[in-house]
Amino acid sequence: MAHPQPTAALAGALLLIGPLALAWRRRAPLVVLAVTAAASVAYAALSEPSWTYAVAPIIALFTAVKTGRARPALAVTAAAYAAYLAVTVVFAGPLGVAADARPGPREAVLAAIILAVTMFLGGAGRARGEYLAEMTKANAERARAREEQERRQAADERLRIARELHDVLGHHLSLINVQAGVGLHLMDSRPEQAREALTAIKTASAEALREVRSVLAALRPEEEAAPRQPALGLDRLADLTADAGLPVTTATSGQQRPLPAEVDRAAYRIVQEALTNVRRHAAAKSAHVAIEYAPTELRVTIRNDGPPVSPASPASPDAAAGPGGAAPSDGSGIAGMRARAETLGGTLTAGPLAEGGYLVCAVLPTIPAAAPAGGTT
Repeated sequence: MAHPQPTAALAGALLLIGPLALAWRRRAPLVVLAVTAAASVAYAALSEPSWTYAVAPIIALFTAVKTGRARPALAVTAAAYAAYLAVTVVFAGPLGVAADARPGPREAVLAAIILAVTMFLGGAGRARGEYLAEMTKANAERARAREEQERRQAADERLRIARELHDVLGHHLSLINVQAGVGLHLMDSRPEQAREALTAIKTASAEALREVRSVLAALRPEEEAAPRQPALGLDRLADLTADAGLPVTTATSGQQRPLPAEVDRAAYRIVQEALTNVRRHAAAKSAHVAIEYAPTELRVTIRNDGPPVSPASPASPDAAAGPGGAAPSDGSGIAGMRARAETLGGTLTAGPLAEGGYLVCAVLPTIPAAAPAGGTT
C-alpha cells in the first residue's frame, strides 16, 4: 500500500523550520540543533526515508561542535537519534507510521555514521580554527617583536651618532680653540707662527666638517650617494696624532690584522677622546699612544706626562680628571670611552699615575663572538 503524502501545509512547515532556524545557529547552536532535529524527526514519520530532511540538523550539528559545544551537541544528537528510531521503528505501529516511512537497518546505520562523521568534521574544523588563531597570534607577536627590535636598533643608532658627533666636535673644536688662542697670542710678536695656527684651524675645521658629514650620512636614504671619506679606524691614527695639538708618539706591537669595523672605530674614538682630554685638562707636554694586537683582543693605551696628582685631588677615575689630573668641565669623556668599550664586551680603566701623568687603558675583544649583535658604536 502506498504511503499517503502529508498535507502540503504540514509538510511545508516542517521543511521550513530547520532552514529558518539555521539563521540563529551561531548565536544559539544547541537550541537550533534541537529545533532542526525535532523538525526532521517529525517529518521522517510522515515521509519516506531521504537524506534531504537531514541537511539542516547536520549543518546545525557541525556548527555546534565547531563552536566548542561538542559534548552537549552529542547529547542532543543522541537524544534526537533515539527519538528517530523510537518514532519510526520501535513505536511505529502504535503511532500509525506507514511501513514505507520506517527505515531499514541500512538506513539506520547510515544515519548514525553520517552523524558521527559530522561531529568529527566539526571537531576538525574547530581544531583548524584554533590553529589558525594561534598562527595569527604568533605572527602578530613576531611582527611586534620585529618592530620593537627596529625601535631598539634605531635608538642604538641615534646613540651611536650622538657619540660620534660628541667625539668629532669635542676633538676638533678643542683643537681650534687652542690654536686660536695661540694665534691671538702670537699675532703681534710672531706673525708667522700665528699664520701656522690659522692654517691648523683651517685644517681642523675642514676635517671636522668631513667627519660630521660622514656621521650624518647614516641618516641619508639608501639611494643617495655613499660617503666618499674612508671609514674612521686605526689606519688613520697618524692623522689623528698629527692634529692632536701636542707632541704624540705611537707604538704598535703584535701581529697587525684587519679588525672588526666596530672595534676599529671604537679604538680610534677612544684615542681621539683621550687626546682631547689631554689637551683640555692636562698640564702635559706630550702623550704616548700604544696599540697592542693580542690574539683575541686589542689593547689601547694612552699616557701623558702631566704633573703628579696632588693629595687633595680626587682619586677615582670617574671623579678625577681628565688625563693629567685637572678636573674636567664635564664627566662625559671617560664615561663615553668606557661605554664604548663595554658595548663591545671590553673594559676601560683610567686614572692618574703615582709618578705623574694619566693613563687610559682599553681592552677590546676582536673575536666575533665577543661582540653582541647590534652593538656597534
